[in-house]
Amino acid sequence: MSNPPHFERHFAGGETVRDLVIGMSDGLTVPFALAAGLTSAAAASRIVVTAGLAEIAAGSISMGLGGYLAARSEAEHYAAEQRREEEEIVEKPHAERAEVAAVFRHYGLSDEQIAPILASFEKNESAWVDFMMRFELGLERPEPGRSRRAALTIGGAYAVGGFVPLAPYFFFSDARAALPWSAACALAALFAFGWVKGKATTDRPLRSALETALIGAAAAAAAFALARLVT
Repeated sequence: MSNPPHFERHFAGGETVRDLVIGMSDGLTVPFALAAGLTSAAAASRIVVTAGLAEIAAGSISMGLGGYLAARSEAEHYAAEQRREEEEIVEKPHAERAEVAAVFRHYGLSDEQIAPILASFEKNESAWVDFMMRFELGLERPEPGRSRRAALTIGGAYAVGGFVPLAPYFFFSDARAALPWSAACALAALFAFGWVKGKATTDRPLRSALETALIGAAAAAAAFALARLVT
């Protein structure tokens, strides 16, 4: 009797989730703190909306640019290390073989078991370089277009998150009346975002939702307190 096929469920969108978390969490907290600070200064809702839209535009561009530069730097670092490994395989093959052997000894392989692996690597230098990049340096090859996607994901998430706490100010002429709704919208969005994140990456969506909401609320409260102190 044949065994049923075995399928493993692994989540492969770690970098995208990280970008979403960075953009969304900042987008939900920073515009809320700005709106709350202006509200405490008795500003009209139209002023809060104007300032909030300007902050969302500037923040999303700044965050997106930061994500682009960070991803670009990672790609450049990987390329530089890859060139160095390619040179060392040619110029210092004995040292590189010793480094490969040390990696496999760490996993319990004997010299007799390691010898055919070294011979295979010597016939396939690209695989050898890839192995050294992963297991000696701990670097993963960046995906093509990663910097552009990081910029769009972080900047877009920031813009989407920023409109959530700002939305109530479009419907209330009195900014003080809009503030509690703004806080509730931001908190609900943080909880929902944490739930989705937890559902995609872990088996504990409720814990992820609570953590995201509490951390976001703490950050927003700190920013609000600072805004009140300044104004």
